[in-house]
Amino acid sequence: MVAAVLLFAEKSPAVNSAASVSNNSQSRSQYVLGPDDSLKIWALGVDEISDKPVRIDTAGYVDLPLLGRVQAAGMTVEQFEASLLQRLHSEVKDPRVSVELVDFGSQPVTIIGAVNQPGVHQLQGRKTLAEVLSLAGGLKTDCGPRINISRSLKFGEIPLPTANTDSTGQFSIADVDVKQLMEAKNPALNIAIQPNDVITVPQAEMVYVIGEVKKPGGIVLSEKSSVSVLEALSYAEGLTGTPSAQHSKILRPVPGQTQRQEIALDLKKILAGKGEDIALRPNDILFVPTSTPKKAAVRAAEAAIQTATGVVIWRVP
Repeated sequence: MVAAVLLFAEKSPAVNSAASVSNNSQSRSQYVLGPDDSLKIWALGVDEISDKPVRIDTAGYVDLPLLGRVQAAGMTVEQFEASLLQRLHSEVKDPRVSVELVDFGSQPVTIIGAVNQPGVHQLQGRKTLAEVLSLAGGLKTDCGPRINISRSLKFGEIPLPTANTDSTGQFSIADVDVKQLMEAKNPALNIAIQPNDVITVPQAEMVYVIGEVKKPGGIVLSEKSSVSVLEALSYAEGLTGTPSAQHSKILRPVPGQTQRQEIALDLKKILAGKGEDIALRPNDILFVPTSTPKKAAVRAAEAAIQTATGVVIWRVP
């Protein structure tokens, strides 16, 4: 009943190290240099050019002794090496040049929302949506059912059926179904991510069960818009031995108000099949009091949510 805790789990250091070596070799032939990338340049016999890292400026150039401003953006590392060799031929006999990409800075992607490590990450070459989510530490258990992607139209439209242009006409926006992406049944959903993409993982809506149940906690409404009272009780593994089931309550948020609406609920009748199995809405709290309920317990119900949901969170399949 309990869902997986992490989606696209973070790689181990050993795996990351191996991936770094692989990425470094790929970067020479595939990665296109851009502003804010940092390079080390060795030029045999040219003492003026040290191996101190140089950063590509916002215009796409590096400033090198003897050679002056040299364009680097738009080239691979191998192409940039060839360009330097050609320019050095007029200055040095039989020049030798080696270039190493030491720091990525030109391919940021922003990942926000229900991921374990939100923020700005560098693509460091070609990365798919699943790989980028791994960079962010994977999805949280309370993530919503869809992932939103926003892309500047200068990088083209997002190649997904859900893609459309925003109201400004500057961005392509689309969303991806989390379950389908995880199951990998439709590889076309695992699109290549472009620099400056913004990936937003909304937090799912939830309902809560607290009080005299065996496992109080939160229920993530992944694909369903609601769960019934009996479904919620099944996730909470039923009542304890001392509930006042007939005096249960649904605490429902009221738009624009801090005070919740209290809806009386006779769980005893519902469990006996004599009462309506009411649907719980997003952010509802199902509160089952003890056999000697106190008004203070109801007032404290919302405060108890944080403690209760810290114990367990369920994901509706």
